[in-house]
Amino acid sequence: MSAISGTTARQLELREQRLLRLMAVAPYLLLATSAALALLTGAHTWADRLITLWLVLLTAAWMWFMRRRRTPGAVYVIGLVLLLAALCTRDMWFAGFFGFVGYLHSWQYLRNGWRFVGLTATAAISITTFMGGLPDPTPVAVLTYLLFIGAIVAVVGLFSSIGDTTSAHSAERKRMVTQLEETIRENAGLHAQLLVQAREAGVLDERQRLAREIHDTIAQGLAGIITQLQAADRAADLGDDVLRRRHLDNAAGLARDSLAEARRSVHAIAPSQLDDDRLPEAIAAVAAEWASLHDVEVEVVTTGDVRPLHPEVEVALLRVAQEALANTGKHAAPTRVGLTLSYMDDLVSLDIRDDGTGFDPARAAGGGGFGLTSMRQRVERIGGVFALESEPAAGTAVSASVPVPPQENPTRPRSTHD
Repeated sequence: MSAISGTTARQLELREQRLLRLMAVAPYLLLATSAALALLTGAHTWADRLITLWLVLLTAAWMWFMRRRRTPGAVYVIGLVLLLAALCTRDMWFAGFFGFVGYLHSWQYLRNGWRFVGLTATAAISITTFMGGLPDPTPVAVLTYLLFIGAIVAVVGLFSSIGDTTSAHSAERKRMVTQLEETIRENAGLHAQLLVQAREAGVLDERQRLAREIHDTIAQGLAGIITQLQAADRAADLGDDVLRRRHLDNAAGLARDSLAEARRSVHAIAPSQLDDDRLPEAIAAVAAEWASLHDVEVEVVTTGDVRPLHPEVEVALLRVAQEALANTGKHAAPTRVGLTLSYMDDLVSLDIRDDGTGFDPARAAGGGGFGLTSMRQRVERIGGVFALESEPAAGTAVSASVPVPPQENPTRPRSTHD
């Protein structure tokens, strides 16, 4: 569309330039044509021809110098009409050809009603020349003379008005085309800016996704491996080979799981726990594994009618459960942990509670830890609400509530961004 509008604007500009050049040259061509016919025809003496040629040169000079000096329109047209009258006294060819310049410039350089004054003067000179003088003082002759003048003025005024209207429409079209091109350029720039912003937002979102995945999988796995290896060292110091072997096996299992989750994170695949199990079973499996590693009693309760949820919702809630348990194992030293998954009509919530040491949430928010931020981002990204309550020596409660449409029943793809 931009190319079409640009082509149209160039075509209009070329037409206007050609018309302006023609309008600038036409008066001199008409004057030259009238002069040539006047000098070559009729019984004129050389003195008459010299006078005619002198008047022609004077008229050409008047048009040239007066217009270049930007003389007021009324002064220029008065001089032009007087020169036309003088030329018409030399030969009628000037009325037949150069007379059109009087009409043209009267309309072009005069304004309002003065235009018709110039047209009337030019028409009167031309008609008088063609009739060989003023009309006889009879009503019929005078009326005929005036009718001719009136008809010429009316026709010239009509076509000149049409020309002005056409020029105005052409200028308006040109203005609209120019405005359209500017709008298209602005829209193109805005579109490019939006693409850049969308690309940057996509990059940032992907970075945040990878950061959450690394924290929720690899970082947690490495922390668990370190914990199991430290426990194996303590068992070795105590000479308990069975306990040492169990901790080493746990560390190896965590390493394999972390490697698998790292690969899944890179390919944006859903957690392995959701491959075959529904969300309640997946959370229960995560809780059971965590309880085995930390020797802490964990109670998992599901309420309401269990139904399939959007994969992003299930992934977010599962990751919140994993992160909350990981934080509990690292910091809280609890004796009991409870997880409650509640299915309501238009809401699904997950609550994780422990009876551990607790902490001050205000101080934790300024400590730069990524776990709480990761959980909050996951929940808020899908339109949910994340809440945290904790006090020193009073345990911790984490809640994630996500709105879901009633009777939501999506088909669960095996690969999704989370």
